[in-house]
Amino acid sequence: MRASVPTTTHAPVPALSRNGLVLGTSAYLLWGLLPLYFPLLAPAGPVEIIAHRVIWSLVFCLLVLAVTGALGTLRTVVRSRRTLLVLAGAGVLIATNWLVYVHGVLTGHTVDAALGYYINPLVTVVLAVVALGERLRRAQWLAVGLGSMAVVVITVGVGRLPWIALVLAGSFGAYGLLKNRVGRTVGALTSLTVETAAMTPLALAYLWWLSTAGSLSFSAEGPAHMAALAALGVVTAVPLLLFGGAARRLPLSVVGLLQYLAPTLQFLVALLVFGEEMPAARWAGFALVWLALVVLTVDGLHAGRMMARARLADASPRPA
Repeated sequence: MRASVPTTTHAPVPALSRNGLVLGTSAYLLWGLLPLYFPLLAPAGPVEIIAHRVIWSLVFCLLVLAVTGALGTLRTVVRSRRTLLVLAGAGVLIATNWLVYVHGVLTGHTVDAALGYYINPLVTVVLAVVALGERLRRAQWLAVGLGSMAVVVITVGVGRLPWIALVLAGSFGAYGLLKNRVGRTVGALTSLTVETAAMTPLALAYLWWLSTAGSLSFSAEGPAHMAALAALGVVTAVPLLLFGGAARRLPLSVVGLLQYLAPTLQFLVALLVFGEEMPAARWAGFALVWLALVVLTVDGLHAGRMMARARLADASPRPA
């Protein structure tokens, strides 16, 4: 009987793909331009918008799963109580994230929303330490420190805590952490289907309450308004599908760089389209955040190269 030799396997790193770049760029462009869509939904308020977003996202996801013959993936999720609970929790977090984001856009705080998605990678790093017990490299600690300084500078300079940015970064970071627990077994579209299904009873109850109070805009503003609200399902799911395609075709380092496209576009929309103010303290805070992201990105690319070299060393033949 021959003794077995332990082997180490590594997931292959996708090569740079032109199609992947197109898909990824398209996804982040759509996410970055999303603030332009929500003002078109007036007079619907933020909570009504999110209620419709939840419901129509569920409808669209179910249609796509049915057309692609993937409805069976839902049975796998339903059979696991743990997975259901995790995704229900993720649904609460993403609905909170959507609500705060729409509130920020509709109340003239799109700059704060952009800041939230800029600092999200820094919050994710902190969550990795707190929740997963990971150890940070010096550059990562430096980036987190710069991000913390940015929040202090903006708070002191502007005179208020940028709570929209902090809630967006925190909720999306926690959402990513929960999704990481089930990401290997549940696809992105199936996951979003379950998450929105978990929130749909609340969404329907809120819309029913608005209707009984005579405040529901969906049926009161004409067919164009109804179509715009119903299109929230497409607006939500299409970038997710594009991103899923990109993630399968691109190295993680490239996906990590593309993620900064969305908050950059949101920032430009806030300044150039919505005319939001940028006092000196805000510019200083953003400069610190951008510096932190440069540090984090350079460190991540360096760590990725080191891992690639280690994989090559592991894969190279050794003398018998």
